[in-house]
Amino acid sequence: MSNTFENKSIQDTLTAFNTTLEGLTEEEAQQRIKKYGYNEVKEKKQSPVIKFLKKFWAPVPWMLEITTIITYILGKYLDMYIILFLLIFNSVISFIQEKRAENAVELLKQKLNVKTRVLRDKKWKIIEARLLVPGDIVHIRLGDIVPADIKIIEGEVLVDQSALTGESMPVEKKKQNVIYSGSIIKRGEATGIVIATGEKTYFGKTTELVQTAKAESHLEKLIFNIVKYLVILDIALVIALFIFSLLVGIKISTILPFSLIVLIASVPVALPATFTIAMALGSQELANHGVLVTRLTASEDAASMDILNLDKTGTITENRLRVGDPIPAEGFTKEDVVRYAYIASDEASQDPIDTAVISCFRENRITPTNFEKINFTPFDPSIKRTEATVKLNQKILKVMKGAPPVIAQLSDTSNMKDYNKILENLSERGYRTISVAIAEENQKPKLVGILPLYDRPRKDSKDFIEEIKKLNVSPKMVTGDNELIAKEIAKQVDIGDIICNINDIKKILDENQQIKKVEECNVFANVFPEDKYFIVKTLQKGKHYVGMTGDGVNDAPALKQAEVGIAVANATDVAKASASMVLTHEGLTDIVEAIKTGRKIYQRMLTYTINKIIKTLQVVIFLTLSFFIVKFFVTTAFDVILLLFANDFVTMSIATDNVRYSMKPERLDAGKIVKASLILAILILVESFFSLWLGIFLKLSLNQIQTFIFDMLVFSGQFTVYMVRERKSMWSSKPSKFLLTSSIADIIFISTISALGILVYPIPIQYVIMILAISFAFTVIFDHIKSISFKTVGI
Repeated sequence: MSNTFENKSIQDTLTAFNTTLEGLTEEEAQQRIKKYGYNEVKEKKQSPVIKFLKKFWAPVPWMLEITTIITYILGKYLDMYIILFLLIFNSVISFIQEKRAENAVELLKQKLNVKTRVLRDKKWKIIEARLLVPGDIVHIRLGDIVPADIKIIEGEVLVDQSALTGESMPVEKKKQNVIYSGSIIKRGEATGIVIATGEKTYFGKTTELVQTAKAESHLEKLIFNIVKYLVILDIALVIALFIFSLLVGIKISTILPFSLIVLIASVPVALPATFTIAMALGSQELANHGVLVTRLTASEDAASMDILNLDKTGTITENRLRVGDPIPAEGFTKEDVVRYAYIASDEASQDPIDTAVISCFRENRITPTNFEKINFTPFDPSIKRTEATVKLNQKILKVMKGAPPVIAQLSDTSNMKDYNKILENLSERGYRTISVAIAEENQKPKLVGILPLYDRPRKDSKDFIEEIKKLNVSPKMVTGDNELIAKEIAKQVDIGDIICNINDIKKILDENQQIKKVEECNVFANVFPEDKYFIVKTLQKGKHYVGMTGDGVNDAPALKQAEVGIAVANATDVAKASASMVLTHEGLTDIVEAIKTGRKIYQRMLTYTINKIIKTLQVVIFLTLSFFIVKFFVTTAFDVILLLFANDFVTMSIATDNVRYSMKPERLDAGKIVKASLILAILILVESFFSLWLGIFLKLSLNQIQTFIFDMLVFSGQFTVYMVRERKSMWSSKPSKFLLTSSIADIIFISTISALGILVYPIPIQYVIMILAISFAFTVIFDHIKSISFKTVGI
C-alpha cells in the first residue's frame, strides 16, 4: 500500500483519504479507528496452560501416553508411574526453556507505543501513536520514531531505516516520498499524511511474517522415526509370541504381561528426556560462552547447520558510517582532508557524516589545529553542504564539505586530476563520497580532497567467515544495499563473488531452479524483509539446515523461520525475541563456539541413541527368541523395569561426556542409526545367548538364571556405552568423570543387590564377577567390528 502512494500526488493522496491539509476532526478520527483499528500490532497470545498442554500433543508423547494407558489397564502401576514421570519431566523442562524467549509481537506493540504530533480540529496536539488513523496530518523531527507510514507533504528529513530495510546508509526523504513506521529521523523536520497504520504498515507486515514463521522440529521427527522402527519390531515380535503360544499351548494370560515388557522395552521412554537434558546442559555451556539459547533444539540444529545467512548491516558491518582512505588534492595531505572536514563539522548536529568525520579525526589522532569558529551553517538539503567560517593563523577561512558535484561547482578542482573519474570509481565500489574545500576571504574555494564513506566490516568478520568455512558451513551475505556496496563488502570479508539480485531470483518460476540459484549465490542484494524470509524458506526446501543472523526488525521473520536464528549483541528486542540464539558479546566469533558446542551435543546424543537402540533390540529380540527356545522367560517383568533404571537413567550421564566436534555438519539420520545399531545388536545377541547357555550349563535354577541374565543385560549395557561413544577405538579418549563414576556406581549397585538378593533372586558373587568379565571381554572384541559398522553406514 505504501508503495502505491509513493507515486501519487499529494492532492490525490488527500482525496483518497478524504482529508485536507488542516487534518481531521476528533470525531472523524474516532470513526476511522472503528474502521481501520488502532495503530498497533494485534497480539496472537496463547495461554501458558495451552502451551504446556501442547507438549503432550506430538507423536512421541502419544506413544508414551498409549503405553501409560496399557500399563494402567493391566494393573502395572509402577511401570505406569515411571513412564508418566518421564513424560511430564520432558514436557516441563522443554516448557521452562522455551519460556525464556519473550513474545516478539508484544515487543513490536511496545515499539509503536510512542507519542506523536498530530493536527486535529485545526490544532497541533500530542497524542499516543496508537490513536493515529489514515488521513491524519502529523509532524516529525530529529530523534522521532516514525509512528506510521507517512507521505511527506512538506519538509526534508534524513531517515535511518536500517532496522526495517537493511540499508546501511541513512536515506534522504523529501516532499512526495514515503517514510516507514519504525524508522528513525536523523536530521530535519517534515509534515506528512498518514497512509497506513498498524498491521498495514511496512512495519506491521514484518510482524505478520514473524507470527507465521516457524522452524520445523527435526529432533521431534528423528525421535518419532526411531520409535517407529522399534514399535514395528515390537508388534512383529508380539504377534510371533501369540502365534507361538497358541501352537505350544501356553496360556494367553501368561503372554500378556510379557508382551507389556516387550512394549516398555521397545519404546525408549527416556530418549526425549535425555535429549532435553543434553540440550539444556549444552545451552548452559553456550551461556558461559556468551550465547543465550532461547529455543532448546537450537543447539542440536547448530550441529546440522550447513548454510549461514549473514545480515550485512550491523552484523558483518558495524552499522555505523565510517571514513575510508582520504584522497587528497595536490598540495594537501590525507590528514589535511580529515582536519578541514572536521572544522566543517558539528558534533551537536548528530549528523551521521559529521559524526563519522569527528570519529575519524579522533581515532587517527590527527594533530588539532587551533582555530576560532566564527560561524557555522549545518547541512541543508537545498545547498547539500556544511560551511564553517573560522579564524586560523590570523586568517579568515571558509571551510566547506558536501556533495562532490556541489563542491566542484563552487571551487577550483584543477589540483586533482581525474576528479570525476575518481568519484565514479569510488561509487562503483559502493562508497558514498563527500568533497572538502577551503577558501581565504573573498577568494574562490580550492579543493582539499575527497572523503570516501562506508559502513565498514567488523574487525572480526573476515576471520569469522574463514573459520566457519573450515567447519564446512557455507556463509551467505544478505543486504538491503545495492549490488555495488554488497560486492565491495563481500570482497573485504572474502565471502564469495557470486552477487545476486533477489528480484531476479524471485522471477524464476521453476522451484527447483530457484532453489539451485539461491544455493549458488554468495551474496544477496536489494533484499527486503520478506525476501530474507523467502531465502531461508527456499534453502529449507532444498533440505538445508539454515542459520540466519540479524539485528533489526527486518530480520525478525527470517530469524524465527531459520533452524538457527541468531540475534547479534546490538540487536533490537524484536530480533532477540524472534531468534533461537542471542549473542551477548560484540562480533560474530561466538557463533563458531555455538557450532562446535552443537556438534559436541550431537555426538553425545548419537552415543545415547545408538546405545539405547542396541539395548532395546537386544532385550526385545533376546527375550522373545529365548522364550521360543527354552519356553520360559529368562528374566522377570520387574527385572526389566529395574533394568530401565539401571541403564536408562545412568546412561543419561552421557549428556556430560567428553567428545570431539566434527569438522562437517552433522545430521541425525534415523535409518543410518538403526542400521548401525542393528549390526551391533546382532553381535550382542550372540553374547546374550552365550550367557544363557552358560547359566544353563552351570545348572543354575530358573530364578538364578533370571538374575544372571539381568546382570548380563545391565553390564553389557554399561560397556556398550563406552564402545559406541567413540567412532574409532573405545580407548581413543577419556570419558567424563561423571559418566565414568555413574557407570562404576551402577555396576557396584547391581553386583551388590545380586549377591545379597535385594530386589532380585540372589546368586553367588563369583557368578556376578564371571558375567561382568564375560560382558567386558565381548565388548573389547565387538569394538573392532564396531568401527567397520559405523564407517559402512556413514556415521
